[in-house]
Formats: sequence, C-alpha cells, structure tokens
Amino acid sequence: MAWPNGLNDLTRLSDARSRSISPENFSGAPGQGGRATDGMGANAARDLGPGWKVSPCVQIKPGETFTLADIQGPGAVQSLWFTGRRLSRSLILRAYWDDQTWPSVECPLGDFFTVGWGAFAQVSSLPIAVNPNNGLNCFWEMPFRRAARLTLENRGNEPFVCYYQVNYTLTDVPAEAGYFHAQFRRSNPLAYKTVYTLLEGVTGQGHYVGTYLAVGVTNSGWWGEGEIKFFLDGDDEFPTICGTGTEDYFGGAYDWDVDGQYVTYTTPFLGMHQVLRPDGLYRSQTRFGMYRWHIPDPIRFQNGLRITLQALGWRGDGRYLPLQCDMASVAYWYQTLPTAPFPELPDRDYLEVI
Repeated sequence: MAWPNGLNDLTRLSDARSRSISPENFSGAPGQGGRATDGMGANAARDLGPGWKVSPCVQIKPGETFTLADIQGPGAVQSLWFTGRRLSRSLILRAYWDDQTWPSVECPLGDFFTVGWGAFAQVSSLPIAVNPNNGLNCFWEMPFRRAARLTLENRGNEPFVCYYQVNYTLTDVPAEAGYFHAQFRRSNPLAYKTVYTLLEGVTGQGHYVGTYLAVGVTNSGWWGEGEIKFFLDGDDEFPTICGTGTEDYFGGAYDWDVDGQYVTYTTPFLGMHQVLRPDGLYRSQTRFGMYRWHIPDPIRFQNGLRITLQALGWRGDGRYLPLQCDMASVAYWYQTLPTAPFPELPDRDYLEVI
C-alpha cells in the first residue's frame, strides 16, 4: 500500500517516505533538519549553537515572493501550518502542480484558512483548524506527480515574519487522484441585482469539496436569504443543485438567531465561526465568516462547474431585497490538469480589509 490517506489506512505499512519543509529544513532532505548556523533565532541561540532553534522563521520583505517549498515528486502535501502577526489580504498563497506556469491555488493566506477578516476566530473542522493565536492548520491532501511548488507573496508595506511547515510524503500517486485547487474572489460591493459568482470557468473532470464565505453587511436586517446554485456540465440558466438559503447551506437555520443574537459554531464539516459586531464608533458594519466542506458529499462534475450565490434580505413590505454586500470567498476543489487560468487577482488596495 503506497497511498495511505485516511484513518482506515493507519494500520497499513507503506513504502511512502515522510518529509517536511520549514525554515529549519528548506529542502526537506533527510537528515537536514535543525542544522542551520544562521537565521532569525541565531542571536537567541548564541550560547547554545546549531540545533537550538536557530532558524524557526523567515522574513518576507515587501514586494517579495518567497518560495515556501519546491518538491520533486511523485508525492502529496499532507498538511500545512502557518502563523505570523498582522494577517492581511496582502499575503498571497499560491501552489503550482507539475510545472504548470499558472497556479492551482491563489488565495490570501488568511482566507485560505477561513479567517479572511484578519481577526482570530476558532475553527475546529476536519480539513482546516485555526487555534489560538492564529495557528493556521490545513489537512487538505494535495497530490502531485512530477513537482509541487508553494509560494507566499508579500504585497504589503512591511516585512512579514512567517513561521511555516509543509509536511509531505514521497509516494506513487494513483491514476484517479485529482489535483487540489483553491480560488479566491471578492466583490466589494456586489452590484445591485447581480448574483455573486464563487467560481466559473472550470473545465475538466473533478469534484467540489468546500466553500469559505466572508460577508460584510451594508444594510440593516437579515442578509442571508440568498440561494447557492451549482451549475454542472453545461447547465445554462438553471442549475442542477439549488440551495434554499445561505444559513441553510452552511448548516444553520432561521438566521442563526437565538434569543435575538447570532450564535457562532464550528463543526467538522460546516460552521458560522465568526461574527464581528459594530463597536459603536469606527467599526460600523457587521461581518461574518462561514465554511461548508463537501467531504462526505463532494459535488462531482465531468467537464465543467459554475457556482453562484444570491445576496438577499427583506424589504419592509415582505419582498426580497437584493443586497450590495462586501462578498469574498474561497472555492476548494479537485480536478484533472491542466487548470484553466484564474481571473487576475485584484490589487492590494481593492483586497484590503478596512
């Protein structure tokens, strides 16, 4: 068994070889961890020498794109861990599989880990865990056949001190294994009477596995009546899968309202884990973060996928009100290569959370 990838496989021995890349072992090569003689911990370890946390992190300068990992396959990334202060949408995570010139993952770092607003929120889900204080953990499996390259771009004005670990295995990859993808989008504000597009332009065979959604509300009242729609394999005006409401899709009900208050929750496959409330002064809008992982119920497509979400509230006379919220999302899926190029990521000022 060369491909152990779940709890049911933990008892099975394998020829796979475990490796890990971090600032303590940039190459992931065997026996090369903790050998640094220079790094951001060198001064603290000056009385102790090599092996004593000499290089626990890196500093990524403004305008710099840092290569986190460059791996020759076949194999699979099995987990990621990051942390750092001042998470913002100026930090862009990308992943490239099998020498593609454009990425299969392109997303602000915080949004990838479901904390797009920058503020800490506990997440206790199966593929993503966010723990105090901004410990960002990912367990999406990411196979590759020839090569994997992960980068982090700093579009900000200040250096970013980044702690990270990329855990992976070198092993044969089954022919049926798809490639992991994640794409970020934002509309701020969403144009009146338009639907928010989470994903479009996907070609090839695959399955959709998850959604992160960040909503900044611009109207008073309830904002989540909108339906999510999955257009599969040539669906045109009407989708194959149609939801009944935003809170319903994320596993809640009736506006998440218990005794007049939003109630957050985080579970293995779905959650509404973040509510940022107005403070009566400068923080004037309510902002939400939520996730839905299609792990027991992936959405299969054979040659194409498009996903939209309506932004709907209520008018005073009982009619729906099309909203103009700040909408941002990450779509997660697996598919065959080649990847259709993503839309160009907006510039730093457009992405900034203010």
